[in-house]
Amino acid sequence: MSDQTLDLAAADAAQWNGPRRSEHPTAVVAMAGAGQLAQMCQQAAVSLGVELRVLAGKSIEPAVAAGARALIGDNSGRNLRALAEGAAVLTFDHEGFDPEMLSQLKAEGVHMAPSPEAVLFAQDKLVARQNLSRLGYPLPPFAVAESIEEFDSFADEHGWPMVAKTPRGGYDGGGVFVLDDRDAAVNLLAGNPGTLILEPLLAIRREFAVQAARSVTGEIALYPVVETIQVDAICHEILVPASLPEEVRFLATEITRRLVEEIGATGMVAVEFFLTDDGVLINELALRPHNSGHWTIEGSITSQFEQHLRAVLGWPLGSTQITAPAVATANILGPDNGVDPSTRAAEMIADPGVHLHLYGKEYRPGRKLGHVTVLAGEIGTAREKTRRALATLEGGQG
Repeated sequence: MSDQTLDLAAADAAQWNGPRRSEHPTAVVAMAGAGQLAQMCQQAAVSLGVELRVLAGKSIEPAVAAGARALIGDNSGRNLRALAEGAAVLTFDHEGFDPEMLSQLKAEGVHMAPSPEAVLFAQDKLVARQNLSRLGYPLPPFAVAESIEEFDSFADEHGWPMVAKTPRGGYDGGGVFVLDDRDAAVNLLAGNPGTLILEPLLAIRREFAVQAARSVTGEIALYPVVETIQVDAICHEILVPASLPEEVRFLATEITRRLVEEIGATGMVAVEFFLTDDGVLINELALRPHNSGHWTIEGSITSQFEQHLRAVLGWPLGSTQITAPAVATANILGPDNGVDPSTRAAEMIADPGVHLHLYGKEYRPGRKLGHVTVLAGEIGTAREKTRRALATLEGGQG
């Protein structure tokens, strides 16, 4: 099959990458993107009898390998329009789509969940900061800067070092710059002209997240607060439940509940938080299934992927009850020693309590290639087992 862009409205079944699973699906969902999030949505779709069709940049992507019917092409409005033709809803596995294009598709009558207005909170950090501030949510202090004088003004109030962020783009720490002094700011401006968001370099005590599903009917389901262990701006571990004071967990949950309603989110939403000396602060939002919820596949009665499909289709939401006293999930990052995790899958699951998920992505050092999850009676045991599984990539025993 050629990687040429296809027009669904003019294409017959033979032109799709992969056959239809059923002539009578319970529903058809179009998902823009075909990465590991779409892959795991496809696995949930099979159980629900849902036909998931995806927009893939190439014919070998995780969701396509998992059996989703794929339209191969770029992220153009033409392809999104074709993908959504005949589907109940168009949803997303990433935010990398032009906001103006999504608004145009909505104006043409394409039904999206979440809406372009809600997705913008995840696409544009400045839009999120300004609107959440207006709505009264707890945020780090921030300012907008395009000149060194604006950096100076922010430094006069908050000091150096500081953090500068690009409003759009950035993933796993991309588009985020820690600036030690004025010279670093001058150099950054020279290479990154345009608008930047400035924040103080916070003394972060803990990072954690809350996920919620909000149906197109308005029904909301909240998952337990999870702690995320970050290294170099990349999430390495998710620990459930989060070891946080009860009042912190309650506050974060209530913030999330209120937020998803106020911004009109639909589908899965993840709210990332910082716990600082100044209290609980919102970091970022994701309006889709999220890395902080991978534990739900084994650790919750309803996974975030099944829940997302239920929510965007307007079906009743499932239970978010945890299935064990403690759950630990660890991301599998391509090790520097050149070992592809797929070559050591058997060793990684030597402990029968380890649940392995490999995304089928090409090995590259530092790339997120999969995750492992362990359920246990307490978090220390679960965490130890995930670490032993990951140690096999380095040839160790944990």
